[in-house]
Amino acid sequence: MNKDDIIVLADKFTHESPGNYIEEETALNPKCVALKIFESPIFAFGSADDELYNRYKSSDIIGSHFLSPIEWLPNVKTVISFFLPYTDRINSANAMDCHWPADEWLHGRFEGQNLLKQLLEYLVIAISEAGFKCLAPSNDHRFKIGDAKGNTKDTSNWSERHIAFACGLGTFGLSKGIITKKGMSGRLGSILTELDLPKDSRDYLGIYEYCDMGCVCIERCPVHAISFEEGKRHTPCSDFLGKVLEKHSPRYGCGKCQVSVPCESELPMNTEL
Repeated sequence: MNKDDIIVLADKFTHESPGNYIEEETALNPKCVALKIFESPIFAFGSADDELYNRYKSSDIIGSHFLSPIEWLPNVKTVISFFLPYTDRINSANAMDCHWPADEWLHGRFEGQNLLKQLLEYLVIAISEAGFKCLAPSNDHRFKIGDAKGNTKDTSNWSERHIAFACGLGTFGLSKGIITKKGMSGRLGSILTELDLPKDSRDYLGIYEYCDMGCVCIERCPVHAISFEEGKRHTPCSDFLGKVLEKHSPRYGCGKCQVSVPCESELPMNTEL
């Protein structure tokens, strides 16, 4: 099994899975019936012994509760990170109102996350059946939200965003999302495997290198949680998500900082590769 095999499997699963389309029984409104959630995923393949994973244990990045790839899978060779971009229909719907998430976005966040988990499981099984141990940390029973001090907000022992950065998939934006060549609007996933695959280069140095700092996302945030001075403040953001969850449970989300911005579905124009 090689990189192309994995990419083809993921692409086929994404487009053919019923979970990538909203069914009538679950649609929040009639216009969401048959809504397609994701376009084709993009991938980056990184080294499991990248020195960044030890640096992530620093308290000023993630913390000691972060588990490096080798702590999840002792003989791991490759870290696979991928990004599933939302469809234009989801992005355009969520761009219309700056104050409350669109129904389409809520489906993308909830049903989209369910599909992401299914895709992870599908790829883990496929790689394992090819003879290589494999796991997806976010689907693993050891995955935990929170840190050693009992803080449960905005941290976990595996961060898809930091993994994406390490693998070369993209850099952070001011809103703390990851900007990829297909933009920021979508979902991230990752897999660890003993399969030794060629590694992609990390074509950036700075953590905000793909962010043009034009910062339309500051204006887009309905609760003013983003600023030049502080970046993104998690408390007002999570409080707003709590209000959305209260109204639309089990669905929640916002995503206003990911749409109608230069990095919605591509790299900002001033980014040099």
